[in-house]
Amino acid sequence: MSLKIGIVGLPNVGKSTLFVALTRKQVDTSNYPFATIEPNIGIVEVRDERIDKLADFSKSAKRIPAAIEFVDIAGLVKGASEGEGLGNKFLAHIREVDAIVEVVRAFENTNIIHVESSIDPERDRGIIETELMMADLSTMEKAVARTEKEARSGSADVKKQAEIARKIHGIVAGGLLIPEELREDARVFQLLTAKPILYLYNTTTEPLPTASTSKLYLNIKLEEELSSMSPDEQRELGMEPHLGELAHAAYKLLGLMSYFTTGEDETRAWTIPVGSTAKRAGRAIHSDFEDKFIRAEIIFWKDLLDAGSYGKAREQGLVRTEGKEYIVKDGDVIEFKV
Repeated sequence: MSLKIGIVGLPNVGKSTLFVALTRKQVDTSNYPFATIEPNIGIVEVRDERIDKLADFSKSAKRIPAAIEFVDIAGLVKGASEGEGLGNKFLAHIREVDAIVEVVRAFENTNIIHVESSIDPERDRGIIETELMMADLSTMEKAVARTEKEARSGSADVKKQAEIARKIHGIVAGGLLIPEELREDARVFQLLTAKPILYLYNTTTEPLPTASTSKLYLNIKLEEELSSMSPDEQRELGMEPHLGELAHAAYKLLGLMSYFTTGEDETRAWTIPVGSTAKRAGRAIHSDFEDKFIRAEIIFWKDLLDAGSYGKAREQGLVRTEGKEYIVKDGDVIEFKV
């Protein structure tokens, strides 16, 4: 699966600094609004110790972790849905991503301009959410007009689409978020508020623990500094990076997980939706693995390592033959028979 996550927020909240920390690409992080105009794009590996352990086990020539494409999008300001700032250009870039990481400024620094002149994380969140909702309202007004016109002389399917458009328009007009049962229908209209959102609070303290799957607290400037150091340098300073938590939080947000294939050629992580069957999981490798699926040999990654070899794992009954309806678990090592 190709994943694209948009990094959004007001100007000067730390979006581009986060992008540099994630990708180690140098981009403009100047202290003025709209230092980023065209989006910066970078591929980020999802760090996973299971890859290294399985690769060592198999003596693999290559290690290929899962990856996420992060897009650093220009800062949004109040009135963007009506063309303020970079307005429509900004909103068009957000439509192209699978999920949104909204960076929210939660730190004080008189040397860094805040476009609203004060620090208020919840107000800033409200500005972003209002602009996304206003943009969606405009989208749905156009969609209702178009689908109702088509429905006058169209098929039952077209009339159903018009009905769905009216229902979603009513929800957006009421200032409500799209409910889960309508999110699939909302994708047709590329609604911004239908995209999963992870709120990343940019602090000047150590990361704060949270049980929420939609919130994360990081000191982005510190993470950027740590990303330029070697692991030995980090240990000497007694500092531990927490940036990897963002990729894992994005996986949870999107309901994704990884399974593995391993051998002498390579050990690789494959990204699939949680709840995927073995047959569906094969699609991540190639469509033939789904279409021509016969069975799969499966073992949990830690069971394989603990057994010491595939041979011993089979003797202990840890390697199972499963059919197409088997629900794959995060961390399964799979060999497909097609």
